[in-house]
Amino acid sequence: MKRNGILNSHISKVLSDLGHTDMIAIGDAGLPVPEGVLKIDVALKLGTPSFREVVELIADDMVVERVIVAEETREGNPVALQFITEKFGKDAIDASVSHEQFKALTRQVKAVIRTGEATPYANCILQSGVHFG
Repeated sequence: MKRNGILNSHISKVLSDLGHTDMIAIGDAGLPVPEGVLKIDVALKLGTPSFREVVELIADDMVVERVIVAEETREGNPVALQFITEKFGKDAIDASVSHEQFKALTRQVKAVIRTGEATPYANCILQSGVHFG
């Protein structure tokens, strides 16, 4: 049994397999998952676990160089955008895509991690970086 880090074996495997520029998505309970994309469902009930909890755990285990959020997040969920900005830094955030473009981008991710979050636009795509040079 692991001593530290993420215990969910599916998430742990996906993170271990990521290469530079690979992406994963973390979404609220309503984010659609494209056919053929791995869905890792950690939702237990509405609100549990929260988007924030899952992002914080993933960020502890993953080198993130870029975070994509839908531009509608600015108005639709400023709390989530503020959290993401504080967590990853303003320079890492790309909020230039529409929600429809965001959903289309999820076809390119290695996995979508579905949370129990029940607020709108609590979604992000994390692009993997490297921890050297």
